[in-house]
Parts: sequence; structure tokens; C-alpha cells
Amino acid sequence: MKKQTAGHDLLGEFAPQFAHLNDEILFGEVWSREQQLPAHQRSMITIAALISADNFEQLSAHLNLGKQNGISKAEIVEIITHLPFYVGWPKAWSAFNLAKEIYCSNEK
Repeated sequence: MKKQTAGHDLLGEFAPQFAHLNDEILFGEVWSREQQLPAHQRSMITIAALISADNFEQLSAHLNLGKQNGISKAEIVEIITHLPFYVGWPKAWSAFNLAKEIYCSNEK
């Protein structure tokens, strides 16, 4: 996985410790544990968690990361189709709108 710098890039000057925890610990140490759980599965789990918690501000970035980690259009559709029965229909609509943008942007 490529080195994450979003924390530093977006919050480094304002919240340097948070940026460090995001880039070095969360993405540098936790996400890099691919022997324990591959990035493809980590992305699926993270996307489902963000949708269920209504954290749509971070969802676009993780949908893009999931796509990079090999989550196919069919898989993301199935994930989002499965979730509303457990987390709510409106959350699925919101997630589908973002996923459609990301997964269909190169099809035109």
C-alpha cells in the first residue's frame, strides 16, 4: 500500500499529532498488516463501518481506496445492497450516490 499522507497534507500544521496518528499509525501500521487481513477486506470493512455510522465525509476517500484495493463495482453494489436492512435505507441511498460517481466516472 502506498504511503498515506492525507493527515499531514490536510491537518499537519493545524493538528500535527492527529496527522501523525492517521498517517503513521492507522495507515502506516494497522492498514499495512496485510498478512492478518488483506487490504481488500479492510476496505470492505471500513466502507461498511463508515456507511453504518453515517460518516459520509470520509466515505468517498475510502470508496476510492477500496477500488484501488480491488473492490469491484459488483462487490460494492452488493455491499451497499446488503447494508440498509441493518443500518437504514437512506444511508444506502447516500452511499450509492457516492459509489456511482466513483465507479462510473471512467465508464463514459
